[in-house]
Amino acid sequence: MLLLLGLIGHPVAHSVSPAMHQAAMKELGIEGAYLAFDVLPENLRDAVFGARALGFKGLNVTIPHKETVARYLRLKEEAEAIKAVNTIKLDDMTGYNTDVYGAMKALEEAGFKARGKRSLIVGAGGAAKAIGYGLIRVGAKLVVTNRTPSRGIELANFLRKFGPCTFIHFDKLHELRGRINLIINATPLGMEGFEERLPVPPALLERVTVFDTVYNPMETLLIKEAKKRGCRVVYGIEMLVHQGAKSFEIWAGMEPPVEVMRDAALRALGSMR
Repeated sequence: MLLLLGLIGHPVAHSVSPAMHQAAMKELGIEGAYLAFDVLPENLRDAVFGARALGFKGLNVTIPHKETVARYLRLKEEAEAIKAVNTIKLDDMTGYNTDVYGAMKALEEAGFKARGKRSLIVGAGGAAKAIGYGLIRVGAKLVVTNRTPSRGIELANFLRKFGPCTFIHFDKLHELRGRINLIINATPLGMEGFEERLPVPPALLERVTVFDTVYNPMETLLIKEAKKRGCRVVYGIEMLVHQGAKSFEIWAGMEPPVEVMRDAALRALGSMR
């Protein structure tokens, strides 16, 4: 049987998920295809149900649809807790969130132990919610900031249901200098096609681990500046690979070839230069 998979978001031209999942199918001898679709917010529902009608097995969901799409699905596990979805199994219309797994796996492989550590999340969308939830679950203390304070406050209030979380206004970030262990950029800043500027004041990039969820380009301005200042860095591509591998496992019911998927993603990134 043909395994049809896809990605929906806006934009999606920067994505290396098609290359990653096509490589996984080839490695496992699965006949199929993974396609990326640029879907405007007003067409989201039609896109999801249209893909199901066309025989697609599953979809990944990216910016800006992760929270909105949840209303059409039966939510499972982390997706149910945080009401944000990045993986859809279309045959039974279930929504999962593998971003939580992907982010925590990326941090774990980088050697960052989150328990008891103070972590700053920049952003208030689905990725910020997933990573915040994952960090709280392993015992981290969270601080959230966002350019639009109302959205940041809303996220902090939501995450506080699971553990310690506070909000700080963006213009007061300098007060955190020397008081945080991890900085996570969960905004599109630095992504191909978006504005290239640092999501935090440079003064915060001292003796911290810096995790940028943006993976295209791999060496974002934030990653470059953090490395220059001697910070440990966690690349967005690692989160992408691990969340993708978990999604593939949900759809195909098979152990994903993680290294094959990582190699394919890195090659695809290289071809976009």
